[in-house]
Amino acid sequence: MTIKVYQSFVFLLLNTFVLRAQMIDEKIKNNLFAPPQTFLFTTTTLNPLVRQWSLNYSGGYGQNTVAPVGFNGIDQNITLFGYLGNSTTLLTSVGVGFANSGHWQTTQQAEILRDFIGGNNPTGFRLGTSLGLRREFGNDIIALSRLTATYEGLGWKIGANARFEKAVSASRDELDVITSFGIQRRINKQLFAGVEAVGQDLEGLWQTDEAEGGARILIGPSLNFVPSGSPLSFSVCGGPILQITRSAIIANDSVVRDLPLTNSGFTMKFNVGFRFL
Repeated sequence: MTIKVYQSFVFLLLNTFVLRAQMIDEKIKNNLFAPPQTFLFTTTTLNPLVRQWSLNYSGGYGQNTVAPVGFNGIDQNITLFGYLGNSTTLLTSVGVGFANSGHWQTTQQAEILRDFIGGNNPTGFRLGTSLGLRREFGNDIIALSRLTATYEGLGWKIGANARFEKAVSASRDELDVITSFGIQRRINKQLFAGVEAVGQDLEGLWQTDEAEGGARILIGPSLNFVPSGSPLSFSVCGGPILQITRSAIIANDSVVRDLPLTNSGFTMKFNVGFRFL
């Protein structure tokens, strides 16, 4: 009698584990069409099991702001994300901006990101780094590198970047520091909602001679919507840009980067993603 009770208990326990695993697996399968990038200001590496290649169209409008927090006018961008294997992600983008001053400019970027912790499972924590180049709207050439941290669960998405940029220009900072953080909670099967924040020129917190006007922060709501069973995804984020320190801008005729004239501004951005592989 005792053996039968023990066998029944073991069978029930194993059956519970199997059902739990099936439920988790089903939730992961339902997430196959989840967008590779749910945040608009924070870049995350791709996961090989549920995210492969996608094409993204994004746009935005900003006032009294500069890249990478926003564009002082209307900008539009096309970005290609792809998983290259061996925990490596490719990011390439081209964009055009129509400034409030009336002129228009273009930008291009190429970046390789690689996870060195995690990255082999559809959920969990991963940590990576990157190297890349960007030509900004103002024609400055930027060498960039970033640290990326990502956590993805069945109900949460968290991402953070610490990006370091070196401009090939004597009139720019020796090193720009840009940080970003995003967190989203699953509301239902199609909708994630949360908040995203960006800090720009944060070296202004400890450098009184920061060359580009001082440190700025942006914080605002973040939404991501994926229609059920669809390869399309839709994201939106934006908010006020606050200047938290101020330094004298170096006067130089070669400076072509648009700089804000007031202490605050705002930016709004949206993204439409199409996952094709």
